[in-house]
Amino acid sequence: MNFETLIAKDLNHIWHPCSIMKTFEQDPPLVVTSAQGSYIQTDQGRLIDAISSWWCKSLGHGHPAVLAGIRAQLDCFEHVMPANTTHPNLVALAEELAALSHKQHIFFASDGACAVEIALKLAIQAAQLKGHSERNQVAALRHAYHGETLGALSVSDMGMYKHAWEGLGIHCHFIDPIPYVNDKQDPIWSDATDQWAAVLPQLERIKSQICALIIEPVIQGANGLRPYSADFLTKLAAFARQHDIYLIADEIMTGLGRTGEWFASEHAGIDPDMICLSKGLTSGSVPMSCVLIDHALYDLFYQEQDPKRCFLHSHTYSGNALAIAAALATIQTMRSEQIPQQARDLGLYMHRNFQAVIQASGQFTNLRMLGAIVAADYQGPNSEQFSQALAKAAQREGALLRPIGPTLYWFPPLNTTHQTIDELTEITERAICAAIEEITPCTA
Repeated sequence: MNFETLIAKDLNHIWHPCSIMKTFEQDPPLVVTSAQGSYIQTDQGRLIDAISSWWCKSLGHGHPAVLAGIRAQLDCFEHVMPANTTHPNLVALAEELAALSHKQHIFFASDGACAVEIALKLAIQAAQLKGHSERNQVAALRHAYHGETLGALSVSDMGMYKHAWEGLGIHCHFIDPIPYVNDKQDPIWSDATDQWAAVLPQLERIKSQICALIIEPVIQGANGLRPYSADFLTKLAAFARQHDIYLIADEIMTGLGRTGEWFASEHAGIDPDMICLSKGLTSGSVPMSCVLIDHALYDLFYQEQDPKRCFLHSHTYSGNALAIAAALATIQTMRSEQIPQQARDLGLYMHRNFQAVIQASGQFTNLRMLGAIVAADYQGPNSEQFSQALAKAAQREGALLRPIGPTLYWFPPLNTTHQTIDELTEITERAICAAIEEITPCTA
């Protein structure tokens, strides 16, 4: 089947996620033929995966250790109902995650939004078990994003994703303003005393109504990869602890090395009650997520053999054996290759190159970084058209870039080489020039 026929059949049947389907009439989807490391091979040529395929390819495409783990598991079994069964890889992965996070208990699920749903439901049910059923609301940060199922949307502050379902789901209070920073050298990163003074009264007003506070630790993702003060998060966590509010760390984007630490929460020195993981957990090979849970919360459900203390949340594919094998191989590889340290080193190299590109263009502001994430905001005219033109130009030049509104960013696999970053630098520079030329009206 030729590519043109394949695309026609695709558009006849496939509803692509997070896409305005009508646009595919002019810009059809790419046909992927293979992928390896930091590169994707398509019908249009080879592309650098500069966004880790929606932030999940922590070790890149087709990592040999991950593939070997999956193949070995296939020779045993691919999936068995998880409710009352176990197996060696499942236990080994749980022990790895517990050792990394200091959370003794792990609840496995299918994707990031499901992990958030589980954490929210656990917090609400735990409040009921403690005799505080009135505390059935949640707090989150302004501009937060935690997923697109109804519960996750409830605690997300992204209007374009939730307007059709506004008012459904969990009652959430959004805290602001958020003390954003561009990097860890910003004084506010380590001292947000003044900014905290504006937020504390909001928390005081709702502390008896909320059972949980959910945060993206020290950097918000879908809000344009925006870091914020670690000290601010430290203060939030202390308030939650003082007032018996469960702290949920959404580490779906940041967990397992992306920010230069195993968990982004470590930058603020906090100890969440629950940590949500997904995306890079299996290096994007097989869908999986999990919630890492503090023993005190687990014990609240374990105390009595009572149906009221059963957490009735089940996924058919929870603890899927292939996903477990992939995750175990991913974490073992990250340990042996010291991926968090690699992310710190890669981030510094990325920042230097990215800075040179955006300064040369003169069209960007708010250069920011954390670990192996760099971003900046286009400040010229016609930002929506620019972002679309940039993505297309980058694709023609050889890179997969997907700006978030006016925000251009790099988020490559954590083991990407400096040579690939150099290649990405040249591609990005050419793409910016092409995009500016495309959207600039001709005055001749």
